[in-house]
Amino acid sequence: MADCFENLIVQKLSLLVELNDPIDPDLYQKFDVKRGLRYADGRGVLVGLTQIGDVIGYDVIDGKKVAVPGKLIYRGYDVEDLVRDTVSRDEFGFEQTAYLLLFGELPSKSQLEEFRSYLGAHRALPDNFTEDMIMKAPSPDIMNKLARCVLASYSYDTNPDDSAIPNVLGQCIDLVAKFSTYAAYAYQAKRRYYDRKSMYIHNPLPELSTAENFLRLIRSDKSYTKLEAEILDLALVLHAEHGGGNNSSFSIHVVSSADTDTYSAIAAAVGSLKGRRHGGANMMVMEMMDDIKANVKDWSNEKEIKEYLRKIVRKEAFDRTGLIYGQGHAVYTISDPRAILLRDKAAELAKEKNMMEEYRLYRSIERLAPEVFAEEKSSDKQICTNVDFYSGFVYTMLNIPRELFTPIFAMSRIAGWAAHRIEEVIAGGRIYRPAYKNVLNQRTFIPMEDRK
Repeated sequence: MADCFENLIVQKLSLLVELNDPIDPDLYQKFDVKRGLRYADGRGVLVGLTQIGDVIGYDVIDGKKVAVPGKLIYRGYDVEDLVRDTVSRDEFGFEQTAYLLLFGELPSKSQLEEFRSYLGAHRALPDNFTEDMIMKAPSPDIMNKLARCVLASYSYDTNPDDSAIPNVLGQCIDLVAKFSTYAAYAYQAKRRYYDRKSMYIHNPLPELSTAENFLRLIRSDKSYTKLEAEILDLALVLHAEHGGGNNSSFSIHVVSSADTDTYSAIAAAVGSLKGRRHGGANMMVMEMMDDIKANVKDWSNEKEIKEYLRKIVRKEAFDRTGLIYGQGHAVYTISDPRAILLRDKAAELAKEKNMMEEYRLYRSIERLAPEVFAEEKSSDKQICTNVDFYSGFVYTMLNIPRELFTPIFAMSRIAGWAAHRIEEVIAGGRIYRPAYKNVLNQRTFIPMEDRK
Protein backbone atom coordinates (compact mmCIF):
# COMPACT_ATOMS: atom_id res chain seq x y z
CA MET A 1 0.00 0.00 0.00
CA ALA A 2 2.86 2.36 0.87
CA ASP A 3 4.62 1.63 -2.42
CA CYS A 4 1.42 2.35 -4.34
CA PHE A 5 1.03 5.69 -2.53
CA GLU A 6 4.64 6.63 -3.23
CA ASN A 7 4.21 5.78 -6.93
CA LEU A 8 1.18 8.10 -7.13
CA ILE A 9 3.20 10.93 -5.58
CA VAL A 10 6.04 10.40 -8.06
CA GLN A 11 3.62 10.31 -11.00
CA LYS A 12 1.98 13.53 -9.86
CA LEU A 13 5.31 15.29 -9.45
CA SER A 14 6.45 13.97 -12.85
CA LEU A 15 3.48 15.65 -14.50
CA LEU A 16 4.48 18.92 -12.81
CA VAL A 17 8.02 18.59 -14.15
CA GLU A 18 6.78 17.83 -17.67
CA LEU A 19 4.57 20.92 -17.60
CA ASN A 20 7.28 23.28 -16.37
CA ASP A 21 10.48 22.10 -18.08
CA PRO A 22 9.78 22.21 -21.86
CA ILE A 23 11.42 25.06 -23.75
CA ASP A 24 9.95 26.62 -26.88
CA PRO A 25 12.04 25.29 -29.83
CA ASP A 26 11.88 28.70 -31.52
CA LEU A 27 13.94 30.19 -28.68
CA TYR A 28 16.95 28.12 -29.75
CA GLN A 29 16.92 29.86 -33.11
CA LYS A 30 16.19 33.27 -31.58
CA PHE A 31 19.26 33.13 -29.33
CA ASP A 32 21.42 31.30 -31.91
CA VAL A 33 21.95 28.33 -29.63
CA LYS A 34 24.24 25.66 -31.07
CA ARG A 35 22.15 22.69 -29.94
CA GLY A 36 24.29 19.64 -29.33
CA LEU A 37 27.29 21.93 -29.91
CA ARG A 38 26.56 21.79 -33.63
CA TYR A 39 26.05 24.42 -36.29
CA ALA A 40 22.90 24.29 -38.44
CA ASP A 41 24.76 22.36 -41.17
CA GLY A 42 25.73 19.62 -38.72
CA ARG A 43 29.36 20.66 -38.19
CA GLY A 44 30.58 20.51 -34.62
CA VAL A 45 31.40 23.73 -32.77
CA LEU A 46 35.17 23.98 -32.33
CA VAL A 47 35.84 23.82 -28.58
CA GLY A 48 39.35 22.41 -28.38
CA LEU A 49 42.49 21.17 -30.08
CA THR A 50 43.85 17.61 -30.15
CA GLN A 51 46.73 15.61 -31.58
CA ILE A 52 45.16 12.23 -30.89
CA GLY A 53 42.71 11.50 -33.67
CA ASP A 54 40.83 12.93 -36.61
CA VAL A 55 37.70 12.03 -38.55
CA ILE A 56 37.54 13.18 -42.16
CA GLY A 57 34.32 13.00 -44.16
CA TYR A 58 34.29 16.25 -46.08
CA ASP A 59 36.32 19.29 -47.07
CA VAL A 60 35.08 22.86 -46.66
CA ILE A 61 35.62 24.80 -49.90
CA ASP A 62 34.43 28.40 -50.19
CA GLY A 63 32.39 27.90 -47.04
CA LYS A 64 30.60 24.81 -48.36
CA LYS A 65 30.97 21.16 -47.34
CA VAL A 66 32.31 18.94 -50.11
CA ALA A 67 32.04 15.18 -49.55
CA VAL A 68 35.21 13.06 -49.66
CA PRO A 69 35.85 9.36 -48.93
CA GLY A 70 36.05 8.87 -45.18
CA LYS A 71 39.33 8.67 -43.32
CA LEU A 72 40.01 7.81 -39.67
CA ILE A 73 43.34 9.07 -38.37
CA TYR A 74 45.16 7.94 -35.21
CA ARG A 75 48.05 10.21 -34.18
CA GLY A 76 48.51 11.26 -37.81
CA TYR A 77 48.37 7.71 -39.21
CA ASP A 78 45.56 6.36 -41.39
CA VAL A 79 43.82 3.50 -39.58
CA GLU A 80 43.81 1.55 -42.85
CA ASP A 81 47.62 1.52 -42.72
CA LEU A 82 47.52 0.26 -39.12
CA VAL A 83 45.20 -2.57 -40.13
CA ARG A 84 47.29 -3.39 -43.21
CA ASP A 85 50.44 -3.54 -41.05
CA THR A 86 48.75 -5.88 -38.58
CA VAL A 87 47.65 -8.24 -41.35
CA SER A 88 51.09 -8.26 -43.00
CA ARG A 89 52.74 -9.31 -39.73
CA ASP A 90 49.96 -11.80 -38.86
CA GLU A 91 49.60 -10.22 -35.42
CA PHE A 92 46.83 -8.74 -33.30
CA GLY A 93 46.67 -4.98 -33.68
CA PHE A 94 44.81 -3.53 -30.70
CA GLU A 95 47.85 -3.44 -28.43
CA GLN A 96 49.89 -1.51 -31.03
CA THR A 97 46.93 0.84 -31.51
CA ALA A 98 46.70 1.48 -27.77
CA TYR A 99 50.44 2.14 -27.61
CA LEU A 100 50.22 4.63 -30.48
CA LEU A 101 47.28 6.48 -28.94
CA LEU A 102 48.88 6.68 -25.50
CA PHE A 103 52.45 7.55 -26.45
CA GLY A 104 51.94 9.33 -29.78
CA GLU A 105 54.41 7.20 -31.73
CA LEU A 106 54.47 3.78 -33.34
CA PRO A 107 56.34 1.27 -31.15
CA SER A 108 59.48 -0.57 -32.12
CA LYS A 109 59.30 -4.36 -31.96
CA SER A 110 60.87 -4.45 -28.50
CA GLN A 111 58.65 -1.60 -27.22
CA LEU A 112 55.53 -3.39 -28.43
CA GLU A 113 56.61 -6.67 -26.84
CA GLU A 114 57.27 -4.88 -23.55
CA PHE A 115 53.90 -3.11 -23.70
CA ARG A 116 52.05 -6.35 -24.46
CA SER A 117 53.76 -8.04 -21.54
CA TYR A 118 52.83 -5.17 -19.24
CA LEU A 119 49.17 -5.33 -20.31
CA GLY A 120 49.13 -9.11 -19.91
CA ALA A 121 50.55 -8.86 -16.39
CA HIS A 122 47.83 -6.37 -15.37
CA ARG A 123 44.69 -8.04 -16.79
CA ALA A 124 43.96 -9.95 -13.60
CA LEU A 125 41.87 -8.05 -11.04
CA PRO A 126 43.11 -7.29 -7.49
CA ASP A 127 42.51 -9.82 -4.71
CA ASN A 128 38.83 -9.98 -3.71
CA PHE A 129 37.84 -7.40 -6.36
CA THR A 130 35.78 -9.92 -8.36
CA GLU A 131 33.92 -11.18 -5.31
CA ASP A 132 33.41 -7.83 -3.55
CA MET A 133 32.89 -5.41 -6.44
CA ILE A 134 31.30 -7.58 -9.14
CA MET A 135 29.68 -10.72 -7.70
CA LYS A 136 28.14 -9.18 -4.58
CA ALA A 137 26.30 -6.45 -6.50
CA PRO A 138 25.65 -7.69 -10.05
CA SER A 139 23.97 -5.40 -12.52
CA PRO A 140 21.42 -6.21 -15.23
CA ASP A 141 23.28 -3.70 -17.45
CA ILE A 142 26.96 -4.46 -17.89
CA MET A 143 27.85 -0.85 -18.71
CA ASN A 144 26.69 0.26 -15.26
CA LYS A 145 28.78 -2.48 -13.70
CA LEU A 146 31.74 -1.39 -15.85
CA ALA A 147 31.42 2.15 -14.50
CA ARG A 148 31.25 0.79 -10.95
CA CYS A 149 34.40 -1.28 -11.53
CA VAL A 150 36.22 1.84 -12.70
CA LEU A 151 35.10 3.86 -9.68
CA ALA A 152 35.90 1.00 -7.32
CA SER A 153 39.44 0.88 -8.72
CA TYR A 154 40.02 4.21 -6.96
CA SER A 155 39.89 2.34 -3.65
CA TYR A 156 42.56 -0.13 -4.80
CA ASP A 157 44.96 2.62 -5.91
CA THR A 158 47.51 3.74 -3.31
CA ASN A 159 47.79 7.18 -4.95
CA PRO A 160 44.49 7.79 -6.77
CA ASP A 161 44.39 11.60 -6.76
CA ASP A 162 47.91 12.31 -7.97
CA SER A 163 47.58 14.08 -11.35
CA ALA A 164 51.28 13.93 -12.21
CA ILE A 165 51.62 12.47 -15.71
CA PRO A 166 53.59 9.32 -14.71
CA ASN A 167 50.86 8.44 -12.23
CA VAL A 168 47.98 9.22 -14.61
CA LEU A 169 49.67 7.23 -17.37
CA GLY A 170 50.08 4.24 -15.06
CA GLN A 171 46.41 4.43 -14.07
CA CYS A 172 45.34 4.62 -17.71
CA ILE A 173 47.45 1.67 -18.86
CA ASP A 174 46.12 -0.38 -15.95
CA LEU A 175 42.54 0.39 -17.03
CA VAL A 176 43.31 -0.48 -20.66
CA ALA A 177 44.54 -3.85 -19.41
CA LYS A 178 41.62 -4.54 -17.09
CA PHE A 179 38.59 -3.32 -19.05
CA SER A 180 38.11 -6.60 -20.93
CA THR A 181 38.26 -8.52 -17.64
CA TYR A 182 35.77 -6.15 -15.99
CA ALA A 183 33.34 -6.64 -18.88
CA ALA A 184 33.71 -10.42 -19.04
CA TYR A 185 33.26 -10.94 -15.30
CA ALA A 186 30.33 -8.50 -15.16
CA TYR A 187 28.70 -10.54 -17.92
CA GLN A 188 29.25 -13.78 -16.01
CA ALA A 189 27.70 -12.26 -12.87
CA LYS A 190 24.74 -11.05 -14.90
CA ARG A 191 24.30 -14.56 -16.35
CA ARG A 192 24.21 -16.09 -12.89
CA TYR A 193 22.00 -13.63 -11.04
CA TYR A 194 19.65 -12.35 -13.74
CA ASP A 195 19.58 -15.04 -16.44
CA ARG A 196 19.77 -17.97 -14.02
CA LYS A 197 22.50 -19.60 -16.08
CA SER A 198 25.86 -21.05 -15.15
CA MET A 199 28.66 -18.63 -14.38
CA TYR A 200 32.25 -19.26 -15.51
CA ILE A 201 35.13 -17.29 -14.03
CA HIS A 202 38.33 -18.06 -15.93
CA ASN A 203 41.67 -16.41 -15.26
CA PRO A 204 43.04 -14.22 -18.06
CA LEU A 205 46.28 -15.49 -19.60
CA PRO A 206 49.05 -12.88 -19.82
CA GLU A 207 50.43 -14.19 -23.11
CA LEU A 208 47.12 -13.68 -24.98
CA SER A 209 45.92 -10.55 -26.76
CA THR A 210 42.96 -8.49 -25.55
CA ALA A 211 40.68 -10.08 -28.15
CA GLU A 212 41.81 -13.63 -27.36
CA ASN A 213 41.46 -13.14 -23.62
CA PHE A 214 37.97 -11.69 -23.93
CA LEU A 215 36.68 -14.58 -26.03
CA ARG A 216 38.30 -17.00 -23.59
CA LEU A 217 36.71 -15.33 -20.56
CA ILE A 218 33.14 -15.20 -21.85
CA ARG A 219 32.99 -18.79 -23.14
CA SER A 220 32.43 -21.79 -20.94
CA ASP A 221 34.97 -23.91 -22.84
CA LYS A 222 37.48 -21.05 -23.24
CA SER A 223 37.89 -21.90 -26.95
CA TYR A 224 37.96 -19.67 -30.04
CA THR A 225 39.29 -19.82 -33.59
CA LYS A 226 42.08 -17.66 -34.96
CA LEU A 227 39.64 -15.96 -37.36
CA GLU A 228 37.24 -15.18 -34.50
CA ALA A 229 40.00 -13.50 -32.51
CA GLU A 230 41.24 -11.65 -35.60
CA ILE A 231 37.89 -10.07 -36.42
CA LEU A 232 37.25 -9.08 -32.79
CA ASP A 233 40.73 -7.55 -32.70
CA LEU A 234 39.91 -5.61 -35.88
CA ALA A 235 36.73 -4.27 -34.26
CA LEU A 236 38.78 -3.15 -31.24
CA VAL A 237 41.27 -1.32 -33.49
CA LEU A 238 38.47 0.44 -35.38
CA HIS A 239 36.62 1.58 -32.25
CA ALA A 240 39.67 2.70 -30.22
CA GLU A 241 39.44 6.39 -31.09
CA HIS A 242 37.20 8.76 -33.08
CA GLY A 243 38.41 12.28 -32.44
CA GLY A 244 37.77 14.48 -29.43
CA GLY A 245 34.32 15.59 -30.54
CA ASN A 246 32.37 12.40 -29.88
CA ASN A 247 30.23 12.49 -26.76
CA SER A 248 32.23 10.15 -24.52
CA SER A 249 35.66 11.56 -25.42
CA PHE A 250 34.32 15.07 -24.90
CA SER A 251 33.06 13.91 -21.50
CA ILE A 252 36.64 12.93 -20.64
CA HIS A 253 37.86 16.43 -21.47
CA VAL A 254 35.03 18.15 -19.58
CA VAL A 255 35.39 16.10 -16.40
CA SER A 256 39.20 16.07 -16.51
CA SER A 257 39.22 19.88 -16.87
CA ALA A 258 37.73 20.09 -13.37
CA ASP A 259 40.98 18.55 -12.03
CA THR A 260 39.36 15.38 -10.77
CA ASP A 261 40.85 11.88 -10.62
CA THR A 262 41.32 9.49 -13.54
CA TYR A 263 38.66 7.04 -12.35
CA SER A 264 35.94 9.69 -12.12
CA ALA A 265 36.75 10.93 -15.62
CA ILE A 266 36.76 7.46 -17.20
CA ALA A 267 33.54 6.47 -15.41
CA ALA A 268 31.84 9.55 -16.87
CA ALA A 269 32.86 8.43 -20.35
CA VAL A 270 31.42 4.96 -19.69
CA GLY A 271 28.12 6.54 -18.71
CA SER A 272 28.12 8.54 -21.92
CA LEU A 273 28.92 5.53 -24.10
CA LYS A 274 26.06 3.56 -22.56
CA GLY A 275 23.56 5.86 -24.26
CA ARG A 276 21.65 4.46 -27.23
CA ARG A 277 22.54 7.56 -29.25
CA HIS A 278 26.22 6.75 -28.80
CA GLY A 279 27.61 3.32 -27.95
CA GLY A 280 24.25 1.59 -28.02
CA ALA A 281 23.63 2.36 -31.70
CA ASN A 282 24.49 -1.13 -32.93
CA MET A 283 21.78 -2.52 -30.65
CA MET A 284 19.22 -0.51 -32.61
CA VAL A 285 20.65 -1.95 -35.82
CA MET A 286 20.19 -5.49 -34.52
CA GLU A 287 16.61 -4.81 -33.42
CA MET A 288 15.86 -3.35 -36.85
CA MET A 289 17.47 -6.33 -38.58
CA ASP A 290 15.36 -8.72 -36.48
CA ASP A 291 12.32 -6.86 -37.77
CA ILE A 292 13.50 -6.89 -41.39
CA LYS A 293 14.35 -10.60 -41.32
CA ALA A 294 10.91 -11.34 -39.89
CA ASN A 295 9.03 -9.29 -42.49
CA VAL A 296 11.06 -9.77 -45.69
CA LYS A 297 10.26 -13.30 -46.86
CA ASP A 298 12.87 -13.54 -49.63
CA TRP A 299 16.20 -12.10 -48.50
CA SER A 300 17.54 -12.35 -52.05
CA ASN A 301 14.70 -10.27 -53.52
CA GLU A 302 16.02 -6.71 -53.70
CA LYS A 303 12.64 -5.33 -54.70
CA GLU A 304 11.03 -6.77 -51.56
CA ILE A 305 13.88 -5.50 -49.39
CA LYS A 306 13.65 -2.04 -50.91
CA GLU A 307 9.90 -1.81 -50.38
CA TYR A 308 10.25 -2.72 -46.72
CA LEU A 309 13.00 -0.14 -46.26
CA ARG A 310 10.62 2.34 -47.83
CA LYS A 311 8.02 1.47 -45.17
CA ILE A 312 10.62 2.08 -42.46
CA VAL A 313 11.50 5.50 -43.87
CA ARG A 314 7.80 6.37 -44.15
CA LYS A 315 7.38 5.48 -40.45
CA GLU A 316 5.08 2.60 -41.35
CA ALA A 317 7.34 -0.18 -40.04
CA PHE A 318 9.73 -1.13 -37.24
CA ASP A 319 9.88 1.63 -34.56
CA ARG A 320 8.07 4.31 -36.63
CA THR A 321 10.97 6.78 -36.34
CA GLY A 322 11.69 6.85 -40.05
CA LEU A 323 15.32 5.87 -39.42
CA ILE A 324 17.25 3.07 -41.08
CA TYR A 325 19.75 2.42 -38.31
CA GLY A 326 23.38 2.02 -39.31
CA GLN A 327 22.96 4.44 -42.22
CA GLY A 328 24.37 7.95 -42.17
CA HIS A 329 26.96 9.62 -39.97
CA ALA A 330 27.56 13.06 -38.50
CA VAL A 331 30.91 13.39 -40.32
CA TYR A 332 31.34 10.61 -42.86
CA THR A 333 29.52 11.21 -46.15
CA ILE A 334 30.76 9.02 -49.01
CA SER A 335 32.10 6.20 -46.84
CA ASP A 336 32.92 5.15 -43.28
CA PRO A 337 36.35 3.45 -43.45
CA ARG A 338 35.57 1.41 -40.34
CA ALA A 339 32.46 -0.07 -41.94
CA ILE A 340 34.37 -1.04 -45.09
CA LEU A 341 37.19 -2.76 -43.19
CA LEU A 342 34.82 -4.60 -40.86
CA ARG A 343 32.44 -5.54 -43.70
CA ASP A 344 35.20 -7.11 -45.77
CA LYS A 345 36.54 -9.13 -42.83
CA ALA A 346 32.98 -10.13 -41.91
CA ALA A 347 32.69 -11.94 -45.24
CA GLU A 348 35.42 -14.36 -44.13
CA LEU A 349 33.66 -15.08 -40.85
CA ALA A 350 30.26 -15.44 -42.56
CA LYS A 351 31.72 -18.18 -44.74
CA GLU A 352 33.18 -19.96 -41.72
CA LYS A 353 29.86 -19.70 -39.86
CA ASN A 354 27.62 -20.58 -42.86
CA MET A 355 25.90 -17.19 -42.62
CA MET A 356 26.46 -15.89 -46.15
CA GLU A 357 22.73 -15.56 -46.83
CA GLU A 358 22.40 -13.10 -43.95
CA TYR A 359 25.62 -11.35 -44.96
CA ARG A 360 24.22 -10.79 -48.45
CA LEU A 361 21.08 -9.30 -46.88
CA TYR A 362 23.26 -6.77 -45.07
CA ARG A 363 25.08 -5.93 -48.29
CA SER A 364 21.76 -5.43 -50.10
CA ILE A 365 20.51 -3.04 -47.41
CA GLU A 366 23.79 -1.14 -47.52
CA ARG A 367 23.34 -0.66 -51.25
CA LEU A 368 19.60 0.05 -51.27
CA ALA A 369 19.19 2.32 -48.21
CA PRO A 370 20.74 5.43 -49.85
CA GLU A 371 18.45 4.97 -52.86
CA VAL A 372 15.37 4.77 -50.65
CA PHE A 373 16.36 7.87 -48.68
CA ALA A 374 17.01 9.83 -51.88
CA GLU A 375 13.65 8.82 -53.38
CA GLU A 376 11.58 9.31 -50.25
CA LYS A 377 13.20 12.55 -49.08
CA SER A 378 13.73 14.00 -52.57
CA SER A 379 17.26 14.80 -51.43
CA ASP A 380 20.69 14.55 -52.98
CA LYS A 381 22.34 14.37 -49.54
CA GLN A 382 24.95 11.62 -49.48
CA ILE A 383 24.69 9.02 -46.74
CA CYS A 384 26.84 5.98 -46.13
CA THR A 385 26.71 2.85 -44.05
CA ASN A 386 28.43 3.34 -40.70
CA VAL A 387 30.38 0.89 -38.57
CA ASP A 388 27.40 0.15 -36.30
CA PHE A 389 25.64 -1.55 -39.19
CA TYR A 390 28.20 -4.35 -39.33
CA SER A 391 29.62 -4.50 -35.80
CA GLY A 392 26.50 -6.06 -34.27
CA PHE A 393 26.38 -8.64 -37.07
CA VAL A 394 30.03 -9.52 -36.44
CA TYR A 395 29.45 -9.94 -32.69
CA THR A 396 26.39 -12.09 -33.42
CA MET A 397 28.46 -14.37 -35.64
CA LEU A 398 30.94 -14.61 -32.75
CA ASN A 399 28.02 -15.75 -30.56
CA ILE A 400 28.55 -12.77 -28.27
CA PRO A 401 25.36 -11.80 -26.38
CA ARG A 402 23.89 -8.41 -27.24
CA GLU A 403 24.33 -7.09 -23.73
CA LEU A 404 28.09 -7.18 -24.38
CA PHE A 405 28.03 -5.15 -27.61
CA THR A 406 28.47 -1.75 -25.95
CA PRO A 407 30.94 -3.03 -23.31
CA ILE A 408 33.12 -4.27 -26.20
CA PHE A 409 33.01 -0.73 -27.56
CA ALA A 410 34.16 0.51 -24.14
CA MET A 411 37.03 -1.98 -23.78
CA SER A 412 38.30 -0.67 -27.13
CA ARG A 413 37.60 3.05 -26.62
CA ILE A 414 39.35 3.06 -23.22
CA ALA A 415 42.57 3.46 -25.24
CA GLY A 416 41.31 6.68 -26.83
CA TRP A 417 39.74 7.92 -23.60
CA ALA A 418 43.04 7.41 -21.77
CA ALA A 419 44.88 9.42 -24.42
CA HIS A 420 42.34 12.25 -24.17
CA ARG A 421 42.55 12.18 -20.37
CA ILE A 422 46.32 12.63 -20.51
CA GLU A 423 46.06 15.32 -23.19
CA GLU A 424 43.60 17.34 -21.10
CA VAL A 425 45.78 17.08 -18.00
CA ILE A 426 48.84 18.26 -19.96
CA ALA A 427 47.39 20.82 -22.34
CA GLY A 428 43.92 21.79 -21.08
CA GLY A 429 44.49 24.36 -18.38
CA ARG A 430 40.94 25.70 -18.12
CA ILE A 431 37.75 24.21 -16.78
CA TYR A 432 34.98 23.84 -19.36
CA ARG A 433 32.22 26.32 -18.62
CA PRO A 434 29.81 26.83 -21.54
CA ALA A 435 27.00 29.38 -21.37
CA TYR A 436 23.27 28.71 -20.99
CA LYS A 437 20.69 31.43 -21.59
CA ASN A 438 17.96 31.65 -18.96
CA VAL A 439 14.61 32.12 -20.73
CA LEU A 440 12.33 32.23 -17.69
CA ASN A 441 11.37 35.69 -16.45
CA GLN A 442 11.88 36.57 -12.81
CA ARG A 443 8.72 36.02 -10.76
CA THR A 444 7.29 37.57 -7.60
CA PHE A 445 7.65 35.22 -4.67
CA ILE A 446 4.37 33.75 -3.34
CA PRO A 447 4.06 33.24 0.45
CA MET A 448 2.94 29.79 1.55
CA GLU A 449 -0.52 30.97 2.70
CA ASP A 450 -1.25 32.40 -0.77
CA ARG A 451 -0.25 29.34 -2.80
CA LYS A 452 -2.99 27.21 -4.37
